[in-house]
Amino acid sequence: MSDNENLRIGLAQINTTVGDLSGNYRKIIQGMEQAKSADCDLIAFPELCIPGYPPEDLLQRKQFVLDQRNVLQEILSSVEGIVCVVGFVDSEADKLYNAAAVLQNKAIKATYRKTHLPNYSVFDEARYFTKGNEPLVVTLDGVSIGISICEDIWIPNSVVESEAFCAQAELLLNISASPFFAGKGKDREELMRSRAENTHTIVAYLNLVGGQDELVFDGHSVVISAADGILATGNSFAEDFIVVDLNIEGIRQFRAANETYERNSRNFRNPFSSIETVALAPQSCLPKASISRVTAATAMGEEAEIYNALVLGLRDYVQKNKFDKVTFGLSGGIDSALVAALAADAIGKDRVVAVSMPSHYSSRGSVDDAKRLAQNLGIKLLHLPIKSIFDSYLDALKPTFTGLLADIAEENLQARVRGALLMALSNKFGWLVLATGNKSEVSVGYCTIYGDTVGGFAPLKDVLKTMVYKLCAYRNKLAGYDLVPKQIIEKPPSAELKPNQTDQDTLPPYDKLDSILELYIEQEMGVEEVVVQGFDVETVRRVARMVDMSEYKRRQAAPGPKITPRAFGKDRRMPITNHYLAR
Repeated sequence: MSDNENLRIGLAQINTTVGDLSGNYRKIIQGMEQAKSADCDLIAFPELCIPGYPPEDLLQRKQFVLDQRNVLQEILSSVEGIVCVVGFVDSEADKLYNAAAVLQNKAIKATYRKTHLPNYSVFDEARYFTKGNEPLVVTLDGVSIGISICEDIWIPNSVVESEAFCAQAELLLNISASPFFAGKGKDREELMRSRAENTHTIVAYLNLVGGQDELVFDGHSVVISAADGILATGNSFAEDFIVVDLNIEGIRQFRAANETYERNSRNFRNPFSSIETVALAPQSCLPKASISRVTAATAMGEEAEIYNALVLGLRDYVQKNKFDKVTFGLSGGIDSALVAALAADAIGKDRVVAVSMPSHYSSRGSVDDAKRLAQNLGIKLLHLPIKSIFDSYLDALKPTFTGLLADIAEENLQARVRGALLMALSNKFGWLVLATGNKSEVSVGYCTIYGDTVGGFAPLKDVLKTMVYKLCAYRNKLAGYDLVPKQIIEKPPSAELKPNQTDQDTLPPYDKLDSILELYIEQEMGVEEVVVQGFDVETVRRVARMVDMSEYKRRQAAPGPKITPRAFGKDRRMPITNHYLAR
């Protein structure tokens, strides 16, 4: 270091891919070289950045665990003149550990094993990993650095307090892979602030960025000092490289002048029997030029956060699964309009093919609205009418359906014809089909299995209908004009599967429905609890029954990006065969 007051650290907020060991290796080496060029004393990478997060049942393949460990050995050859903290899977006696390796001078100087393994929501870490039981503090040029991984810093009076109070760590470095939902970035920032203030330290929190199946990692890394507040923040929903000079002497003076640190240390009950401490070799760096960048990422509103999360989740699903183009039904309704905008923003207009598939009941306005939107976005629009195909289905079924009134069977046939056409395009050209249903519809089963649920990815799977409207308004505001035509936004929602049909023939108004769904699904309230919030008991019971009876549809639906605290899929696992009535 250039002087004994400062430590220059780099945080490599990178977008890794599960299983792409060579690609992840290249990103790590690139980040390390960037850190060396910036004269960093230490560079950190996110949780499990070598195998990618979450590796899930790949961890049950011994060869995969061995291969990612070999990548760590390859990384070692580049670690010279800098300290590197990198996430990997450690193993010992048939046990696996979510671990962070501290590398210096082409050697592993220390290894920290994650102590708190989340096993709730989308997390299954206890399925694969064994808990660590020893905090780690490394000393670099007289600076004490406590190492932890993701969940460890969320649990109070545990790892980070042990490092700060019992081993006098001045910098708490947490490498993380924390999935996004709306508002979580602010929650994390407040948590890191409270940890820094309580321990009188600098907290450097590094988060993963990118999409992985249903999960979106938003980055939004942050460095916060108890003495000086926020020192730097990383971009949201994009890779970033954060360099910051830490005033370690300032933290020492802050501690010495403040009785709170001493009192908190005395009152802390250490849950660990030991703390590993490792002295790293001195860094022989030349004097550094001062850095001018103090990152302060622009705060995003809710709609901006969600829109960017959806774009990132969709882009990475398409790119990482090596699809050239996407396709979907463009009905002239607001859901498919939003999917069209997201797709064009995520992968570029030239890679988006929308399909208009009007039936007997499609209004002229809907067809024209779809055409206008496609023109606004500059995306390709195929026109494949389904009237004759639908009629041929009816002719085939006529002997069996004779004497029976037309009902949902005929309605759903139209959706299934459309699904078959989209899948034919997918098979012929290798395009990824996007399902366009939203969370409100998927929640209550207002969708046709093997029809409009057809697709490999569902961008709106976790987006309630009322938010769909907000996101379209947000996108129009960005464009500066009605990119999504006003007619699409203002028309009553309709599946257009029978004459004069609207969604509200079957469902409560969406503002009421979405409020009930938030309480029943995301907050797990019972019917009586929801009713107390001001809703009609029969409406709540009907909505709850529809939700519970539609689990079989959701189980077969495409994955989609999580943007709420309680998403369908990995996040909510209900039995299909279920005789428990909501009450």
